[in-house]
Amino acid sequence: MDSTELDVRRWENMDIDVLVQIFQSFDIIQLTSGIAHVCSTWRLAACDPLLWNTLDLSLLKSNFIKIPLEPYVYVHGRSDKTLTRVLKIALSLSRGSIQTLIFHHSLYVSDDQLTYTAERCPRLKRLVMPAWNRIKKTGICKAIRLWKDLESLTMPSIANPPYLMEEISKSCKKFSELKVMGPCDLFFASTLTAFLPNLKVLSIRCTVLPKDALIILLDGLHQLEVLNISHCVLVETSGPPAQKKYLNQIDELILQKASRLHQFLTCMSEACIMCERTKSDEGLVRWYKYEEELWKVDEVKSLAI
Repeated sequence: MDSTELDVRRWENMDIDVLVQIFQSFDIIQLTSGIAHVCSTWRLAACDPLLWNTLDLSLLKSNFIKIPLEPYVYVHGRSDKTLTRVLKIALSLSRGSIQTLIFHHSLYVSDDQLTYTAERCPRLKRLVMPAWNRIKKTGICKAIRLWKDLESLTMPSIANPPYLMEEISKSCKKFSELKVMGPCDLFFASTLTAFLPNLKVLSIRCTVLPKDALIILLDGLHQLEVLNISHCVLVETSGPPAQKKYLNQIDELILQKASRLHQFLTCMSEACIMCERTKSDEGLVRWYKYEEELWKVDEVKSLAI
């Protein structure tokens, strides 16, 4: 065997475009496993922007236990170290190319980890948020201020939404899509209409939704084009003390107000598995009980993962 044949088989002589195609089939664990250290050619391929348009961290979940005091979870140190290591490698290789960032809803990200990520993803357009427990107001607001190009957010419900919505309104002038994975009460609906009146796409699925909150959204979001309330438990409250009345169908008033939308997506069928799951979970779906990828589903294509 002559030296020419030996040269052909050296790692650094592999075609970069071929390597990039191979690396595109890798998940985040594989991409951050050390492939960039094999040789200079592999590192060039591992830094290709085609690999880093989306940083999908949905494979990572925290190893945690619930505790009675804030932040109500204790995350195992090894779990935190794993996330930090993956973030450092991925954000170094991506070189600011990331436009979509996806966290698992059971990943408990700290303020420091979120800020570190935000500083290295200046071009972010879409964010799928992790759990809120360890993220403080200062942390998320600092991140939002860095994401001036943010257009789409998927988030768990939040106890005090005005500060977040106000920060998005001030910092993210292109923002147009929101998905809330949790309850939408009157306060939340009023906050959306106050700070994000130009919202175009809204998904509030698989949760309890008061009829009055739905009316507030339809009346206050004048630019809204798509509204998804599939598998929601629609309730009507009346009188003091409030008494819930569960509605089995969308009434004419709601349909009339929603008629201006391009899409009004609903499902309240007794034959629907997701509708039944929402009811049995009392309007707060325990995603961990069901199929692993189910939480990624959305009837609005642009919000599905």
